[in-house]
Amino acid sequence: MLSFDLSVPWREMSLISVDVEATGLDTDEARITEIGMVRFERGQVADRWGTLVNPGVPIPPESTKVTNITDEMVADKPSFRDIKWEVYGRLRDKVFVAYNAPYDLAVIGNELARCGLTLPVMPVMDPLVWARALMATEMRHNLGAICSKLGIPLENAHRAEDDAEAAGKVLFRLADKVPMELGSLLAEQKEWMAVQEEAADQRRTHRQVERELLGKTPRKKAAKDDDSADASAGQAGLF
Repeated sequence: MLSFDLSVPWREMSLISVDVEATGLDTDEARITEIGMVRFERGQVADRWGTLVNPGVPIPPESTKVTNITDEMVADKPSFRDIKWEVYGRLRDKVFVAYNAPYDLAVIGNELARCGLTLPVMPVMDPLVWARALMATEMRHNLGAICSKLGIPLENAHRAEDDAEAAGKVLFRLADKVPMELGSLLAEQKEWMAVQEEAADQRRTHRQVERELLGKTPRKKAAKDDDSADASAGQAGLF
């Protein structure tokens, strides 16, 4: 159970905006290669911390292609075990913020679990969910696209500290459009998430039907290209 007062205006609370870069999208297998944590107080950046992390495994080329983080860059960096208490302490008693929060939470939670620790109990805010709900007419909702639309600088996309700060700024840029009290906001966010997850399930079902139909009628090359585009669009919030 949350130990936070749900009647308090959430903008008056300490928020920790977090971003991780990792070795892959499978949260059970992914290892952190970089973490950025930016604390916000009353909408302003109060503290920044981040580090490259030696994941203990080779970084796949597809991960390096996105983040530009190489094995050589992390060879002499701390392991997650080395920074576990730093991470835990910065999370504790804060409102957790991350763009596509389930991914970051799962990856950090699994890394802490490997060190014998558990995630602190925290309220979670996801600016991606907000952007999809409040900026529904936008074609793309990845962090870069939303920052560009809102006029928020993001010069080093896919680097953890910069992405974490940008995510927090998106949150506060949209703050006037959401409830002020923490409890009311979390309830509304939960409703948005349910709607978005249902829509995502419908898109997946539609793509599966399309694939089955294409398997019976492979002569339309253009249809395959369209299907590939839809698959990429499904990852709009991840990168």
